[in-house]
Amino acid sequence: MLPALVEIELAAGDPGAARRGADELETIAGEYPKPMLQAVAGQADGAVRLADGDAAGASQSLRQAWRLWQKLGVPYEATRCRALIGSACRDLGDEASALMDFEAAHAGFLELGAAPAAAWAASLMRAGAGEGAGTAGPLTPRENEVLRLVASGRGNRAIAAELYLSEKTVARHISNIFLKLGLSSRAAATSYAYEHGLAG
Repeated sequence: MLPALVEIELAAGDPGAARRGADELETIAGEYPKPMLQAVAGQADGAVRLADGDAAGASQSLRQAWRLWQKLGVPYEATRCRALIGSACRDLGDEASALMDFEAAHAGFLELGAAPAAAWAASLMRAGAGEGAGTAGPLTPRENEVLRLVASGRGNRAIAAELYLSEKTVARHISNIFLKLGLSSRAAATSYAYEHGLAG
């Protein structure tokens, strides 16, 4: 329950309570030095340090946790650590490394089928790049084209004809767009396209 408590307290804006939870996890991991407990404690410590503005300390804890999760074969938590490492890099002024970590996290979440987490990672990428006109975010050039045509009101058959694709391929592109952007409808995709200067 402690890892969840740390996350909840951070989300609620109470870093002091989150720190107490993270410290308790560290104590348990010290008494029972098992890799999983050490990974959980390191990730919690890194998240709290990140919230406290200690990006360098956060990066160190998170990288250690990331390595442990990888060794344990727990890809979701390893990928979450990667996204948090990106945030630490950004806070340290290393935007290139931050984007590399966010892109890796985004790809990892997509591979796991974790759409909300993939959308979170995509939002972290866009936050650094700016959300101005023409920013495609995590979409490929082809997905960007499909999104533009969806926003113009075209159906799958019309999009397929315009791009010389099969309707099945268009449907797959639209499904990928929804997954990558955390969207659930053509209307939401159209809204996203107009908000990000991708329509028209």
